Amino acid sequence: MRWTLAGFCGFVLISISVALQIHQKPRFYGLRPRRNVAIYCKSSNQALHSVVEWHKADRYDTDKKKIEHNERILFKSQEMIQHAFLYFSELKVEDSGVYFCSINGTYGPGTEVQVVRPIDVTNAQYRTQMKDGLIVLQGLLLAVCIGAYLLRKQNLAKDSDSLYEEPEADHIYEGLAIETCGEGLYEDLTAYAQPEGAEAPWE
Repeated sequence: MRWTLAGFCGFVLISISVALQIHQKPRFYGLRPRRNVAIYCKSSNQALHSVVEWHKADRYDTDKKKIEHNERILFKSQEMIQHAFLYFSELKVEDSGVYFCSINGTYGPGTEVQVVRPIDVTNAQYRTQMKDGLIVLQGLLLAVCIGAYLLRKQNLAKDSDSLYEEPEADHIYEGLAIETCGEGLYEDLTAYAQPEGAEAPWE
């Protein structure tokens, strides 16, 4: 187990030492389209009949794809394969990615290229103002809807309270009229009155 672990560590150190033999400059490009740039690759070892390849990946941790010559991308290397160049002419947005120099199967650390479209300041400000206006309008509409809901709820509460409102006074005899005789409220009982001094029949 110890020998296996020691062998693994030695293999990792050897791999790191080999990888450090290839350097790329610069490590990052941030450019606008239609620019001409070059990536420089240097190897610390001079060897004849070395194979130089360039690969591209979307990010550092993704798969690499070999790059072929075309009218915009050119390779150049010296006979002793100590210096190699990757030339771009008329950069495009789709050229963005990470480019790796490979010499005899050993990859360099990589160079990231980001091609960004130029920004129209006037158009960007107009879009920003439109976005701010839409946000304000949405806020006002939301406030109006909430206000209308609360007002309707308040009116419904008032209507329900008026349906169950108790009367101020009980009008039990409301609608009953008292018959009157003449101008008085009560019937004239003088005909039935007894003269003063008369005794009641039960006395």
